[in-house]
Amino acid sequence: MKKNLVILSCIVLGLVALSCKQDAKLEHKTNDLINSKELTAKDILGNPDFLAMSYGGYRDHDHGVEPTLSEIKEDMKILHAMGVRMLRTYKVHLPHAANVLQAISELKASDANFEMYVMLGAWIDCKNAWTELEPDHNQESKRNAVEIKETVRLAKKYPDIVKAIAVGNEAMVKWATSYYVQPGIILKWVNHLQALKRDGQLPKHLWITSSDNFASWGGGGTEYHVQDLNNLIKAVDFLSIHTYPMHDTHYNPSFWGTMPNEQGLADTDKIKAAMLRAKEYAIFQYKGVQAYVASLGLNKPIHIGETGWASFSTGFYGANGSKATDEYKEALYYGHMRDWTRLEGISCFYFEAFDEPWKGGENPGDSEKHFGLFTVDGKAKYALWEEVDKGTFKGLTRGGLPIEKTFKGDTDAMMQHALVPSTKQ
Repeated sequence: MKKNLVILSCIVLGLVALSCKQDAKLEHKTNDLINSKELTAKDILGNPDFLAMSYGGYRDHDHGVEPTLSEIKEDMKILHAMGVRMLRTYKVHLPHAANVLQAISELKASDANFEMYVMLGAWIDCKNAWTELEPDHNQESKRNAVEIKETVRLAKKYPDIVKAIAVGNEAMVKWATSYYVQPGIILKWVNHLQALKRDGQLPKHLWITSSDNFASWGGGGTEYHVQDLNNLIKAVDFLSIHTYPMHDTHYNPSFWGTMPNEQGLADTDKIKAAMLRAKEYAIFQYKGVQAYVASLGLNKPIHIGETGWASFSTGFYGANGSKATDEYKEALYYGHMRDWTRLEGISCFYFEAFDEPWKGGENPGDSEKHFGLFTVDGKAKYALWEEVDKGTFKGLTRGGLPIEKTFKGDTDAMMQHALVPSTKQ
């Protein structure tokens, strides 16, 4: 009898083991099916699981010094650790974008869990841009065709990574006096890319847009409300808009400052109140674009292609200007924009991941050098201190240096640099 029970137990255990093995195979097969699904821009944009970021990996004061593949991979690992899954690049006529795509491809090949996608930017200029000749905003640079051709080549080479193409970066906004073009030029190239999709020369689910100031998309003055813009809005798969309340603390400070009824507040509360208004100002600009698109009888996805807040300035936005720039305000703005866009199902390509010292000319205090959430040597600014505390960046480095907090993590020292906006008259 005991012998029969032993035999029966062995049979039962064998059946259980076989069942578990079959369940494991089924689960593995299910995961394979999920992983094999090719995600598209439609799946990614607006999805809170795919945090978006603007990325430039330049670490040197000389823009001619390209970041190496190893340096880009360092950055990709840092961004991946903090949940970033979608990057935006700006141009393809330098090696940077191609190297970013190669770095991502190699990281994916070596690590099945590594996931990163890209909105690839094609730089667009007018005729005579960046020369001593008068820019002709009604005609385009001959180089644009070369830029688009290279963008198409990269999108074909890396279809698993490139999920969107942006034709131009702030290429229509009229304050870009050195290079802006009329909307018809952007429309020409958007239509060209859409035709390549229809012909099967580009993936049919690749989304095409232009990344430009909110006003350029119809959310500002009526000087932008032209038929070519309306046709462009019809032609793109989504709108990628830029909003920069920080710049308007100087240029249009209608929302900025300590209001008379806030004078009795503690300094930190004055700053918090100002930054809440900055968030509302960005939302106002977004809704302006939304309203213009709706006025055309259209319903297109609208995402934030760029927004950010510098942590330092010796110019218009610093202590002698609008008193807008410090790490505390940068952290508040970053949090506000992430919270709002996540709630609304909007992707926000936050500007930017890392400080880039080549920007803004020779002045080390130019705000353009200080928009990063990380310093050039990989120190996490106040916006990311909590991530450091959680161990998000454990074992990761930038330039061989571990990811540590700015101000050595001393909150009081950081707050000594927090500027209280002047009282609104």
